[in-house]
Amino acid sequence: MGTFKGKLKKAMVVSLAALLALVFFVAGGSKLVNPESAVESFARWGYAPWFVYVTGFVEVAGAVLVLVARVRFIGAVLLGVTMVGAFVTHWQAGESGAIPVPLVLLALIAIVGWLSWRSPDQDRG
Repeated sequence: MGTFKGKLKKAMVVSLAALLALVFFVAGGSKLVNPESAVESFARWGYAPWFVYVTGFVEVAGAVLVLVARVRFIGAVLLGVTMVGAFVTHWQAGESGAIPVPLVLLALIAIVGWLSWRSPDQDRG
């Protein structure tokens, strides 16, 4: 990846991955450190209180994974599935004002996932 285009792609992926990691580390971390703040919303959406911890763990794990090049795609998939769940939850709850957030994050995750995807015959370095 010595070309300018290759370096630009790598810089874009790393920058977006870092931004997503920050967002999801803060969001997930807050659910793990202060779950009470999310339990009310989760109950309103029909989820059990323990699901706050599951969601927080998945968000933090996804944040860590998107920072590591070899597993970035897996992190993007994990976070993408989480954002699809967030979108569906807000949509079903009639919270149209909250829908753009998971959609924007999903779009950024999709970009990171797409740019991180490598076919088996490509160099994994």
